[in-house]
Amino acid sequence: MQFFPAALQNLSDQFARLPGIGGKTAQRLAFYVLSLPQQDAQEFADAILEAKQTVKCCPVCQNLTDREVCPICDDDTRDHGLICVVAEPKDVIALERSREYRGVYHVLHGVISPLNHVTQDDIRVKELLMRVSKENVREVIMATNPDTEGEATAMYISRLLRPMEVKVTRLAYGVPVGSQLEYADEVTLSRALEGRQEI
Repeated sequence: MQFFPAALQNLSDQFARLPGIGGKTAQRLAFYVLSLPQQDAQEFADAILEAKQTVKCCPVCQNLTDREVCPICDDDTRDHGLICVVAEPKDVIALERSREYRGVYHVLHGVISPLNHVTQDDIRVKELLMRVSKENVREVIMATNPDTEGEATAMYISRLLRPMEVKVTRLAYGVPVGSQLEYADEVTLSRALEGRQEI
């Protein structure tokens, strides 16, 4: 027996597909959206479509942008010889909050995870290698999460970079093992950047 109209059930099902959203939360979100005035609901829908249509990957660092090149890569005051490699775009935001890092970034869009069927070909490693070989890069900081997948990814990339004679460092363990960069506070991230070590 169907308790809700099909359109409401479909909306709830779409919310349930989002990471971290369970069935009950998805239902609450669906009811909330349904209770919005028509104008607000339209703005919500338009915001989703606009983000999908305008946000793309920066051709240099692979971070998300709505411009030809992201603002960080386009900033001449940043140190372009220093690249910080992160797993996801949200990690760039976390590191920028520390206000300590003045280099540029490279976003992998994932980490190597055999259990989740993610290989080195599924993340943006080739783009990083091409960048390091063409640009005057002195140091690459591996800032993937300090968990099993993050460590494996950092070690894999460091092995690939070794023949290029570039210094490869890893964030110091000011960031707790098993945690996510986006949840680390500014002081912890700042100390982790200062205490990075070569790998």
